[in-house]
This record gives sequence, structure tokens and C-alpha cells, in this order.
Amino acid sequence: MIRYDALDALPVRSALPGLHDALEGHGTAVLEAPPGTGKTTLVPLALAGLLGEGPARRVVVAEPRRIAARAAARRMAWLLGEKPGESIGHTVRGERVVGRHTRVEVVTTGVLLQRLQRDQELAGVDVVVLDECHERHLDADTAAAFLWDVRETLRPELRLVAASATTDAQGWARLLGGAPVVEAPGVSHPVEVVWAPPARAVRPPHGMRVDPALLAHVASLVRRALAERDGDVLCFLPGVGEIARVAAQLGAPGDVEVLQVHGRAPAAVQDAVLSPGARRRVVLATAVAESSLTVPGVRVVVDAGLAREPRVDHTRGLSALTTVRASQAAARQRAGRAGREAPGAVYRCWAEAEDARLPRFPSPEIKVADLTAFALQAACWGDPEASGLALLDPPPAGAMAAARDALTAMGAVDPAGRATERGLRLARLGLHPRLGRALLDTGGAGAEAVALLSEEAPREYGDDLAAALRAARRGGDGYADRWRREVRRLRAVAGEVVDRSGGVSDPRAGDTACGRAEGAADGHAGSPGHARARDAADGHDGEAAGSRAGSVGRGRAAEVAQGGAGAFAGGRSGQAGLGGDVPGGEERLAGLVAALAFPERVAKLDGGSYVMASGTRAELPEGSPLRGAPWLAVAVADRPVGKGHARVQLAAVIDEDTARAAAAPLYRETEEVHWADGDVVARRVERLGAIECAARTLRDADPGLVREALVTGLRQEGFGMLRWSPDAEVLRQRLAFLRLHLGEPWPDVSDAALHARVDEWLEPELSRARRRSDLARIDAGEALGRLLPWASGDAARLDELAPERITVPSGSRIRIDYRDPERPVLAVKLQEMFGLHESPALAGIPVLVHLLSPAGRPAAVTADLASFWRDGYKAVRAELRGRYPKHPWPEDPATAEPTRRTNAALRR
Repeated sequence: MIRYDALDALPVRSALPGLHDALEGHGTAVLEAPPGTGKTTLVPLALAGLLGEGPARRVVVAEPRRIAARAAARRMAWLLGEKPGESIGHTVRGERVVGRHTRVEVVTTGVLLQRLQRDQELAGVDVVVLDECHERHLDADTAAAFLWDVRETLRPELRLVAASATTDAQGWARLLGGAPVVEAPGVSHPVEVVWAPPARAVRPPHGMRVDPALLAHVASLVRRALAERDGDVLCFLPGVGEIARVAAQLGAPGDVEVLQVHGRAPAAVQDAVLSPGARRRVVLATAVAESSLTVPGVRVVVDAGLAREPRVDHTRGLSALTTVRASQAAARQRAGRAGREAPGAVYRCWAEAEDARLPRFPSPEIKVADLTAFALQAACWGDPEASGLALLDPPPAGAMAAARDALTAMGAVDPAGRATERGLRLARLGLHPRLGRALLDTGGAGAEAVALLSEEAPREYGDDLAAALRAARRGGDGYADRWRREVRRLRAVAGEVVDRSGGVSDPRAGDTACGRAEGAADGHAGSPGHARARDAADGHDGEAAGSRAGSVGRGRAAEVAQGGAGAFAGGRSGQAGLGGDVPGGEERLAGLVAALAFPERVAKLDGGSYVMASGTRAELPEGSPLRGAPWLAVAVADRPVGKGHARVQLAAVIDEDTARAAAAPLYRETEEVHWADGDVVARRVERLGAIECAARTLRDADPGLVREALVTGLRQEGFGMLRWSPDAEVLRQRLAFLRLHLGEPWPDVSDAALHARVDEWLEPELSRARRRSDLARIDAGEALGRLLPWASGDAARLDELAPERITVPSGSRIRIDYRDPERPVLAVKLQEMFGLHESPALAGIPVLVHLLSPAGRPAAVTADLASFWRDGYKAVRAELRGRYPKHPWPEDPATAEPTRRTNAALRR
């Protein structure tokens, strides 16, 4: 019996005529309806004609989360007075409740993507509602693009509705071909906003880290809300870890039940939250409670103001979720939870002045996430570049290139980006392509490890993947139960891929095979290597992972293994398989799965840390049982705050053969000639990416590579490695002087300039050299001579413009010191300069004369001899005459005879 009283109370009812008109006239619509208006429950019932109005239609509603899909289906069934599986059904990962007469089916966006890839026409479906499209999850954006493509090319009668409370309505309207925007009135219950920032500044979030001071403040706000307000309290936190910490600080607050709600929470807890409680409740939740469902009894929301978004570090080959400030749209959604049933209040953990500075909407996942699964989806859809897809935001070129590289390495796409047969088979599995590769190439035997990598395991399972598998097998907790169900599903879908080369039956028939495929195939558009971070944030299920088609064949890793790893053996239907009786047991199998899924993260021990094939260094935590293993396959890693190295969170021990087989596309054998440790090093090196596996000395290295290495050595260690005679050093100084004061055609002989012209002045000696000792035999002076301006004839004037020596009045030839190119120095005994009225000049530049005492010590320094004889000589004469009486000290040095001799010698 239909509960009309409850349906009539939903405000969205007034928008139904406008929605019907929009769909009849345009075929698409954007529905803006605030939280609590009934858009998720009443609208599908009305569109399906289940309320006695309009024609009977089959409606598919896509939700971003499993908990929301299940809750929406149950609510609609209750409104109709039915049980789930009759007129209303749902399909989520591991659960399919659909009957022959089902008219409204609520699915996750991942399930919808699977159906689109299997049956592009969506035969039998009349209307698709994309709910909560404001969240901009990758699956939802992709589904919308595919649906628009279907409507434009195959089924113009297919009706599409994009629904949300806080979406970019005009953007979605443009995307859906100028769709009309239909607005529904909001809930009349007011929500009071209480601005409650921490009394003291807290550190902003970084990575997955949240300042404990903020969490303590959140706990205090919950206690305050309990004291000041009536009703249940719903508290939004970014992840499972923060929920656990706030719950611990709350303890047992009187006669209040504390519930922790996230995607990994047991179904019983999720169901309990969606039903009225016997006691007052505090619900600590991630973004799963942000939209699409009503938590009855909630009158107060406490919003920590944080959210989790994916980020990819392509340079390190790592992706993870990071903590960010929640958007204004998310804050409005959260606040709306308090006014669903009655007036309420929201306590916001930030100042009112900060609110305007928050981003308007969440970052579109397509802009920040790993796009490997999306790229496979697009390739299987026939648009490898995704250039023809109707997307609100185009995928970043760098992320798409990285995704194509990963898919190419596993043989999922060809060089042009088109899906291969292997890619179609991988997509058929409904896993992220990385995990799908591991499942296929182990013949389904790796299902246990794949299941463990698909969802974050409890921390107490540790960082050893093999040990975590043993813990899951013997575990009796909720996680172990989910893991066992997931293993069964993966084995079923893997077997189905092997046994059924064609597609899977139409999902409308509710056939068992399809149910297994869809139930097992809610993959994830992000990176599976970050299951821990993803599940900890639990912002959404994001369950799609590519298209479904094709049959199973031999995996690329198996093809290159050639039996060498001893890991790829057997299999059926030509598939590279791994039988259950594998030498080495579960450790070997766990390592193989991790290596196949993440070949760029196979890692070799190097000193106290590991170097991964990607080039990133990784460290194991203290006390890890994996320490000391020569090789690891790293499944989950992150980069701690302030650290340059990654931190291993989950890995398995492997041997080198397994690493080489799994990461075969990264294998390179190259001749490496470079400068290291002060000399040329020439080796033939085998590498897996950045990992050096083996090396041997190269006797016949390419002369060009040797020359480049020598040039590198000269650049690093300087031209001092050449043989510099005193004359060669002086020549360089003389040329630097002429370059500074005369410029061209005199050469620049600075280090930078000499490196730039190394081909001109160091050949052919450099080409004949093979090692450092050969450089030491090169005469630098002779080589520099090649840079002199011979062509112009100016080289002949070198001794004229910058002579090594000049003749002073006494007849002595004195060497010029050019070490300071600004002003050369002439150091000469004072008596040898008698009678010279002007300082000598070179290239028009007066030299700096150091007048020496008879003992060779500087007595005076001048660049103007005439001035010195007139003004300075008397003081010098008075000081030195008595000390050196044997040397001449005439009263008028300007007219005196220059001499190198003493008075006695002069008299003779």
C-alpha cells in the first residue's frame, strides 16, 4: 500500500510537472533540489509511473555510494508498501536484489558503467537519473559522458536527469545539450549556523595528517552540542582514522550511543544508522552521510570542515588521498542533514570570515585522480583520447599519458591507445586494470591477494601481504567476512571470463551470471594501490573499472616470463595461470600478485632502503618483518610529511625472477658510459626501470659516449684535470685580460666559455682520450692556442698587446702578473724605474707598479709614476735610505740613472 501521506510531504513533488515537461520536450533535465526534498526517492517513483501518474517506465538511479544505493532502494520500497526486489531493486558490489517486475533499480555508478560497456543501448531502460552529480566523482562524470553519447547516437528517446542539491546546474545543463534546469523548493526547516573555530590556531592538514588539536576541538563541540541541543548529533570527519580518534575522546557520553559510519562499517551498523534509535545518538561519519540518505533523529551537525581528495604524484609513482578543506557545496550538503525533519543547527569548526574563501565545489576527480581505469574505459568505449566525450572537465594530458603508459605496459592498449583483446578481458573483470592483470595472470589463483588489495585491511594485519592473507583467513571479524565474500566473487568472475568468451547476459533478466559479474565488478576508478587511504577516507565507492567484453588470453607478463620465474605456469584457455600448488606457497603468490599489479613498484634492497623500479626510494617501518628481504613488491606506499622517501605500508617478498617477469616491459639492457668517482665508468647494465640488476665492465665502449663522459668530468671537476704548465696558465690570464679590455676577437677563456667551445680547442686530444689519466696528458697551453684569432691576424699582436715581460729603464725584462685581468701588475725594484715619468701601459691600460725595496718587499704601489716621484718618493726614501745605505737614493729620481746595482758596483 502506497504511503501517500509520506510522499505528499516531500517538497520535490511540486517540481514534478516541470521535470516531466522538461523530459518530454527536451529529453534531458537538471534537477536542483535541496537535501530532504525527496529527489532521490520520490522522483524515480514518479518517473517510473509507480504513483499512478504517467506511463510505466524502467528507471535506473545511479548513486555514488553503496550505502546510499541500498538505503534509497529500501526507502522507495517502503514508500510503496513493498519489499525490496519487487517494484524497487538495487545492485551494488556483492549484493543484487532485483526481481522480474522491478521498475526502479538503484545502482552504483560503477555498475551503471559496466552495463553501458556491455550494452551501450541500455535496452529496456527508459530513464537514467544521475544522483548527487555535484560530487564530481570520476565514475559519475564518465557515466554521464557515455549516456550522452548513447542518447546522441543510438537512443535519442533515452531520458537523462542530472540531480543534486548544490551542483553547477548551468554546467550540467550545457553538458546535456542545453537541458532545462528544474528547481525544487527547499525544506522549510531552518538550520542555525554556529561558527565555532578552535580557540587556538591549528596546523592545516597535510597529506593524510590532521592536527590532533582539531580533533580534540571536534570532540568538545560534540559534547557542547549534546548539552545545548536536542536530538541526535551527526559529526562529519574526513576519514576512518579521525572517526576512531574522536570516538575514543568521546568515550561513553552518558546515555548516548556513539556510532561510527563509513563504507567499511558492517552492514548492521549502516542499517542501524538509517533507523530511529532507542537512545540518543552521536553518529561519526565520513562523506557517506553527506548526501542521498537521511539519518533519522538528527537535529545537529558538527562539521570538521575537512574532506579527502585523491592526488597522484606521477614523479614518484605514488597516489593517495589527501586531506583538504571541504567546499562550500559540501558544507551546505552537510548542514542540510540537520534540517531534514525539524529545525536544527550546524556547528562549523571554522570562522565565518573563512567561509567565503572555501572552494565553491569539490575538485573534480578527473583533475586529480589516477586515470588508468578511466583511460581503459575510454579506450573500450572507442575514444582512447576521451576527446569526444561530453565531460565537464577534460582529463589532464599528463595524467592520461601516465595512464596510457601503464595500460600499454600491461598490454591493455596498443600504441595508439586502442583497447586490445587483453584490455577488453581486463575490463571485463570489473577491477582496476592493475588488479585485473594480477587476477588474470594468476589464473584466478591470486583472488585472495587481489581481494586484500581491493579494500584496506585492519592495521593489525601488518605490512606483510602474505601475513595479512593468513590473518584474513583465520579472522572472525567483519573485515574477514567481507574479504571471504570478495574472494568468492573474484573467483567466480575470473572463471566466467575464462569460460565465457562472449558477453554476459542482459542484466534486466536478473540472470545469475550477470549478477555475479556485477556483484564482483564494482571496481574503482582510482588507484588500487591506495586502498588503505581510499577506504580510510571513504568519500565514495567509485566502483567502476572499465568495460566488459572479450575472452581471456595469455598475459604479457606470462609471455615474457618464459617459465624463468617459475611463477607463470599452467592456466586454462591459454591464460597465463598460477596453480594452487605453487612452490613457495602463499608468500610467492602474494608477491606475484603485488608485482603484477604494481610492476613499477618492484623494489630492490639498496643500503638501508629500497629503490623501486619507478626510481622512488622507499623505507620499511621499524620492526617490519620484511626488513632485509633482497626484493619486495610494494603494493601500498605513501610519502610522509617532510620525507623525501616513500613509506611502505603493504608489501610482499619476491625473488628477482618474479620481479623480472612481472616488470618485463621495464627491462632494459643498455651500455652506460658516464663520469663517476672521478673517472669514466663504462658498463653493460641490466635494469628494471631504475633498479640495477646486473652490470659488467664494457671494454669496447662507444667513443662518442666516452667523450661525453669526459666532457661531463671536465664540467664537474674543472679544467684543472688538464696539464697546465706555468706558461699555459699565463697564456690563459693574458687572454682573459685582452678579452676584458678589448673584447672581440680575443676569446673568452672562462670555464663556461671553454665548456661551450670544447669542440674547438680540445680536439683531437679529447676524442683520443679514454680515461682521466689521458686528460692529464693534454697540454692545455697548446690547446688554448687554437682559440687565438688567427684568421683575423690579431693573434700575431698577442705579445704586443699583452706581453709576458716588458723592459724597464734599467734594461731588465720583468714578467707581468696577469692574475687580475682588471689591472696587470709589474713588480720591480724601485731603483730600476728611475727616470721613467709615466707608468707602463698594456693595451691602453696602465699597469699597477709594485715598487720593491732592495730586499724585494713592496715599498709603494702606484699606477702614476710621475705623481709618486713628486709626492711619495720622499717618504719612502726617508724610511729606506738608512736601512739600505748601499743602494742609491737620489733626491731627484725622475732624472736619476736607473740601475740594478748597489752604490759600490756603480763606482767600479
